[in-house]
Amino acid sequence: MQISDKRSITRWIIIAVSFFIVVFILWNTYYLFQIFREEETRKMELWADSMETVNNADLNVDVSLAQSILHKNTSIPLILTDEKGHVLKVANTNEAILKDSILAKKYIENFKARNPPILVNTLGDTQYLYYGNSTLLKVLKYYPFALALVILLFVGVIYNFYRATKAGAQNRLWAGMAKETAHQIGTPLSSLLGWIEIMRVDNVDETTVQEIEKDVKRLQTIADRFSKIGSEPILEELDIVAETEKAFEYLKSRTSKQVEFTFTAPNHPVPVMLNHELHSWTIENLVKNAIDAMRGKGRLEIAIAERDKFVKIKVTDSGKGIPKSQFKKVFEPGFTTKKRGWGLGLSLTRRIVEEYHKGKIKVAYSEVGKGTTMQASYKKV
Repeated sequence: MQISDKRSITRWIIIAVSFFIVVFILWNTYYLFQIFREEETRKMELWADSMETVNNADLNVDVSLAQSILHKNTSIPLILTDEKGHVLKVANTNEAILKDSILAKKYIENFKARNPPILVNTLGDTQYLYYGNSTLLKVLKYYPFALALVILLFVGVIYNFYRATKAGAQNRLWAGMAKETAHQIGTPLSSLLGWIEIMRVDNVDETTVQEIEKDVKRLQTIADRFSKIGSEPILEELDIVAETEKAFEYLKSRTSKQVEFTFTAPNHPVPVMLNHELHSWTIENLVKNAIDAMRGKGRLEIAIAERDKFVKIKVTDSGKGIPKSQFKKVFEPGFTTKKRGWGLGLSLTRRIVEEYHKGKIKVAYSEVGKGTTMQASYKKV
């Protein structure tokens, strides 16, 4: 059995045990509630008997014990009425009901809904004892709800801790992979730079040397990007219009002529705290993703719109579109609709925009069969 399977079984065991513990606590609370309720019923029956004893006793009969029982009830609210419903006595409840018949009727109906009245026979007359629940019983009644709320909060804390731990592990993995990739690329790059100098010394055709040098510089840019993903990048105040246009023109010159490019932006600088290499990577990922969605043929537009405090970059394509249910999934690591792909492009892009540049990225609009608009927002300086 694999380790992941064992962990999954362990998690389900923990969930099952936790569920049975919660059920047991709730059942036990309900059981205690019933015990206390029966106990209070017996107390009220004893109180009714004591009231009969006091009311029916002769002058020579000692009723001190019965009176003591009547006075010792300090927690259970009660109302004693005659046959016509007139209030004769109240205890541990609102005494205003002695004068307010409407309020008294409301209280009596409330008590009757909780417990059936007890008959009190006094000298041939019948009285009715209505009683409610004590404060302890009321608290115990709502205890399961409070317990359920505490459990939900506890589960929420555990879930957030689990997510934070998982995200932290993923971030460390990202950083480690990025640093290792930059390191591995750096070693052959140093050798290639040396070979370029040797080629110049040997009078190799300069055009050939320059083309090789361009590719080497491209590899240096990639290595630099990965090194910044693996550590905290340095941000500087840059014109986002110029930086975006520079990346756009580079990609435009290396893309099929079957893609119709359009670039619109303010005709003045818009300062934003950026990292040059990572921002160009963001534009590259968004543009390449759009070209893939169009299968290398269609219309692609980059539009920069300026607001009071923010600047928005929109990349619009005429590709196959994204279902609304997948608007958030496209940014998850490993999610891809291509047969060949790791599903890391948009995930990396979100990390660069949101974590490093403190911006926001989302699918602004998409319709299946018509195209998609991706939007990245940055705070202006």
